[in-house]
Amino acid sequence: MIKLRLKQHGKKQRRVYRIVAIDVQSRREGKVIKEVGFYNPWNDKTQLDVSAIMALCESGAQLTETVRNILRRAKSFE
Repeated sequence: MIKLRLKQHGKKQRRVYRIVAIDVQSRREGKVIKEVGFYNPWNDKTQLDVSAIMALCESGAQLTETVRNILRRAKSFE
């Protein structure tokens, strides 16, 4: 099963998160299937590839709760 989840990137003080499609049995920082966006909590900046996210969801990928909340705040996913 594939999930869309956050992957940490950067140093602890200025960490940003990449939204990635990854196999559930992989660890959080494991091999990524596809990167579909990023989220920067420091300035609340989000960049998403909505068409890729929708295609992954239609093919059976699930969203984690955190990613679902980020997408809702970006008002690009219902």
